[in-house]
Amino acid sequence: MLDRISLILVVIGALNWGSIGLFQFDIVAWIFGGQGAILSRIIYTLVALAGIWCLSLLFRENEMLAVNEN
Repeated sequence: MLDRISLILVVIGALNWGSIGLFQFDIVAWIFGGQGAILSRIIYTLVALAGIWCLSLLFRENEMLAVNEN
């Protein structure tokens, strides 16, 4: 479950970075009241932590594949 939540947050972060790169528009800051607003900073921090967690996906054995083969 933590993997899915982290992946969703990483996708949200990617979409936000895409909007910044393409349109110079920060969706998170727009929704939560600017880049310095506490809610924006919390979202940025959660996305960063989710990105760090998702790094672990690169180094894990594929447990689901092993379970499905049996």
